[in-house]
Amino acid sequence: MAVAWKTYLTGGAVAASGAALLVGMGLAQPAAAADLPHAPVAYFSTGHDLTGRQMPVDIGNTDCQTLPEPALSAVNFTTANIEVFYNHDCRTGLPDRPSDLYFALGSLHRGDFSYPALSYKVVR
Repeated sequence: MAVAWKTYLTGGAVAASGAALLVGMGLAQPAAAADLPHAPVAYFSTGHDLTGRQMPVDIGNTDCQTLPEPALSAVNFTTANIEVFYNHDCRTGLPDRPSDLYFALGSLHRGDFSYPALSYKVVR
């Protein structure tokens, strides 16, 4: 009987811990989630985590676009994808170092960049 009682207590403790974890996960929302847009929108920001000056993306224009100033983050809550480049004129590569590197900002995503973004192209 002592073994059954110990098993019952252990099982109850696991169930209570699991319930507490689920409640905690429901209450613990990321801070940035409250700031994300609730309508189709795409823009670049001069600071990380969508802070600083916002620069809107023209989703209808699929030509290469130069940003008015370097961007460190962006959000894309549209049905299009955005290719982000660390060089002017949508040239791939790290700043002033040729390669095939660029940042793909998919539909319904946000991102922080390792290097300042200087140009972009909307891909449909």
